[in-house]
Amino acid sequence: MSVGVPACGGRCGVASLVLAIVSGALFGAGLVLGGMTDPSKVIGFLDVTRHWDPSLALVMGGAIAVYAPLVRVVQRRPAPWVGTGFHLPTRRDIEPTLVIGAAIFGVGWGLGGLCPGPGVVAAAAGSHTAALFVAAMVVGMLAQHGWSRR
Repeated sequence: MSVGVPACGGRCGVASLVLAIVSGALFGAGLVLGGMTDPSKVIGFLDVTRHWDPSLALVMGGAIAVYAPLVRVVQRRPAPWVGTGFHLPTRRDIEPTLVIGAAIFGVGWGLGGLCPGPGVVAAAAGSHTAALFVAAMVVGMLAQHGWSRR
């Protein structure tokens, strides 16, 4: 069995791939429409000391309003539509590495105006700045992976 294909066989693997592509495209379109791929808009939201732009709070609020009720409906299902089961996190502890990683993420988001999802979408749309951001992100991921294996 290849990596990424669920244990339920080829039928499920194709459905899973189609749903992943549709979900990714919908997510990317939402990021573009919401302005999350525009670093100046993100920085305008994060910089509350100057000309604060609260519009991204409405985007985030809309996302929460859709997600909150739907996650409850999905979690009541015995299994996902495709796949053999839900893959939910089981750890509840907060370690220093989690806090440090979150802080690095926040500083990077504030300085660059992008986080991973919008960065990938903006890079795919042709932004050279976002492509540089994604390249730096990949280097950081590889460095963290190497560090954690020590």
